[in-house]
Amino acid sequence: MTVSIIRFGGSNCDRDAERALEHLGIDAEIVWHEDGLPEDTTGIVLPGGFSYGDYLRAGAMAARAPIMEEVREAAGEGVPVLGVCNGAQVGCESSLTEGAFTTNESARFQCEPVYVRVERDDTPWTQAYDEGDVLEIPIAHAEGRYEVDDDRLAELEDEDRILFRYCNEDGETTPEANPNGSKHDVAGLVGDRDTVAVLMPHPERVTLPDVGETDGQGVLRGFEYATN
Repeated sequence: MTVSIIRFGGSNCDRDAERALEHLGIDAEIVWHEDGLPEDTTGIVLPGGFSYGDYLRAGAMAARAPIMEEVREAAGEGVPVLGVCNGAQVGCESSLTEGAFTTNESARFQCEPVYVRVERDDTPWTQAYDEGDVLEIPIAHAEGRYEVDDDRLAELEDEDRILFRYCNEDGETTPEANPNGSKHDVAGLVGDRDTVAVLMPHPERVTLPDVGETDGQGVLRGFEYATN
């Protein structure tokens, strides 16, 4: 297994993702977007950062890079794809998942630990947890508020596509526990296939035991679960 971490101009969490994956024993390499996907790619990370300075909209320019057509094709063939923070924005802009991430209700950049509740435990990204588990994972974004048409959101919920919701320490969804105003407290969701997921919190930042908590390890182990 080799997970390709796609680096765009302005990506800044690619090395964090690489180190976190390698700590878990998952081979990973950083790939410059202009070089295309390596032939041995068995998983893809769209990392956090500020691709192209978030001009136009966060993730909009990276989503139009030629490599994203390769990513969409790979995702359609079942290759696991994980978009984190800016990568989640790129994922939505690329139609890997539905909806959009837009300006926080606070209209400010927010960097803080938050709690998220596992809504499903039958996807690769949540197989290490139980439904209802509460994870503490940090956020670092200015455009993390999830938005989608109300009717489509109802359909996404009926289709069981919501992966994580913001909550308090007890697992309760409250306005106070929602850091950015995301509709229905959505923190992450899957695409047409469960092997494609995007989320705003950073699991790679809570993976290494020597730098703190490890609640994010299970999310990254999704690359193993998706290929077994």
